[in-house]
Amino acid sequence: MGLFRSVAERKAGALGIDAARLPPGQYATAKWPVLQAGSIPRPADLATWTFRTSGAVERPLELSWDAFRALPSSEIRTDIHCVTRWSRFDMTFRGVLFRELLRLTRPLADVQHVISHGEQGYTANLPLAVMDDDDVLLAYEADGEPLPLEHGYPLRLVVPKRYFWKSTKWLRGLEFSAQDQPGYWERYGYHNDADPFLEQRTVF
Repeated sequence: MGLFRSVAERKAGALGIDAARLPPGQYATAKWPVLQAGSIPRPADLATWTFRTSGAVERPLELSWDAFRALPSSEIRTDIHCVTRWSRFDMTFRGVLFRELLRLTRPLADVQHVISHGEQGYTANLPLAVMDDDDVLLAYEADGEPLPLEHGYPLRLVVPKRYFWKSTKWLRGLEFSAQDQPGYWERYGYHNDADPFLEQRTVF
């Protein structure tokens, strides 16, 4: 691991990245690799597309694409880290902060977990305390352009402080729950917390 780290740090330096920003076991890349469970879905029909909040909330939401885009927008600049060991730095994402959805849907007092739902039955789970951060975004743009289909068009979750499998592509809803519900990859042995700086890749 020492040799890998040394090589990875040199590569990060060549890209102008401070090695302290590189989590253990990762290497820096200027590319944005494409990875997902299953196939890439067909492009969404935005005329019929909807986004929902559900579960233990005071106000369940069902928003059309136009209604979602009418919500206040924010932009973040962040690093992203994939469990397959690549990291990409200083990406910009634009979308709606999770905290805005939190304000609108008003989860009940006993909610401790959020389950994100994507196309084809994909799910990912995170504690509400992790989601309720100022850089967690429901993104529809990346680096100034609409999300490419292969990266989640028209909407994906972005949770920068966790490995990127937690940032559900093709996002269709958020479920609020008092109980944890392991997501797609967690059921295959991936770590429930997924902190890249703690290298929480799997539970094995």
